[in-house]
Amino acid sequence: MTVPVADSAAINFVGHPFGWLLLAIFIVGYYFIASEEKYHIDKAKPALFIGTLMFILIGLYYVSVGADLTPFEHEVDHMILEIAEIFFFLFVAMTYIEALIERGVFSALRAKLIAKGYSYRELFWITGTLAFFISPVADNLTTALILSTVLLTIDNKTKEFLVPSAINVVVAANAGGAWSPFGDITTLMVWAAEKGAFVDFLYLFPASFIGWAVTAYLLSRYVPDLDPNKDGDPEAAEKIEILKGGKVIIAFGALTIALAVAGKQIIHLPPMWGMLFGLAILQLYMYFLKQKHNVDVSIFQAMSKIENNTLLFFFGILAAVGALHFTGFLAYAAKLYEMFDPTIVNIGVGFLSAIVDNVPVMSAVLKASPAIDHAQWMLVTMTAGIGGSLISFGSAAGVGVMGKMAGIYTFASHIKLAWTVLIGYIVSLAVWYFQFVFLGFY
Repeated sequence: MTVPVADSAAINFVGHPFGWLLLAIFIVGYYFIASEEKYHIDKAKPALFIGTLMFILIGLYYVSVGADLTPFEHEVDHMILEIAEIFFFLFVAMTYIEALIERGVFSALRAKLIAKGYSYRELFWITGTLAFFISPVADNLTTALILSTVLLTIDNKTKEFLVPSAINVVVAANAGGAWSPFGDITTLMVWAAEKGAFVDFLYLFPASFIGWAVTAYLLSRYVPDLDPNKDGDPEAAEKIEILKGGKVIIAFGALTIALAVAGKQIIHLPPMWGMLFGLAILQLYMYFLKQKHNVDVSIFQAMSKIENNTLLFFFGILAAVGALHFTGFLAYAAKLYEMFDPTIVNIGVGFLSAIVDNVPVMSAVLKASPAIDHAQWMLVTMTAGIGGSLISFGSAAGVGVMGKMAGIYTFASHIKLAWTVLIGYIVSLAVWYFQFVFLGFY
């Protein structure tokens, strides 16, 4: 069987041995991504390998058969732009986190919480609530990294507290991010693809909040109701303060998010543009601290501590999905919406997001671009975001927390309590159906 040489259109490799080779590479690579704990290989390595390899092989095939490379070049250019928007958005957010860590913001937050005499269970609810309401502003990955850092500064040994709290933070960050256009990478992608206006995502708040609250309640039963600071000194903890410039950096972080939103809404710049402008402001402020107050906070030192493996994982996996789209495989995803009720398919997207990671799944849905109405686009936005919490590596937040809490928050530790997330997921679906379908309120 041969693939026809096309002069102006991409070659469809579905059903051709070369196409099946590409699909096999993707499947094998994803097996190693999912088996990170078994083989002790960081998921960024196989993701980056298959993402880059698949396009190299496609390019070589085009050359070998004498096909026009124009469609291939256009696809690569478009994919680089798409990935860059996400990559730089996360890069800036992570840089701000590391700068805040260096200025002692999270140590001070931890000290204040400890000084208040909260129990493990109360801290569980506080960190979860913060995650839910911060993620719509700071995105789910950034929020999960912030709150997992706080958890570790509270107690880095007691797994009875850390594991349920880590799951709670991941679920809360994903649920909070689902009702904001820049609260999750998937919602950012849907917003950037103009499948919904800014305010449209806000209607997902009831389903997101109630679903998370149910999961949090179930998880809280596993958290010991004990004092985490039996041997500590609350008065000494209360004296820990944020270092000079820390509060200003918090304000600049909020300004940066506002710039990203305003830039997108008013002058149609990609959100990463506002984020990078915010990074420039941060750099200038650090220069000011050095010159006026002799406080040396190196922006490059903050950047050096970024979880680069997380960023590379997203680059690799989005490139791999892009390769499957370019070769014709994702066209079949759109057919599912023609064969079955879109609601059923979108619910299934949530479960698939948990297994394959919600970012590539949403990327696949957007590239397939099925003919579904606005309510269904909001449903798939919610299911991809919340469904990604079902498994530890099913979302950006989960991947980030696994990296931050290595050896504590793992696939195995998450899966033991995954039933609580499933119940919350089902509740969120019920609330969505009642609001969007029964009441028609959206």
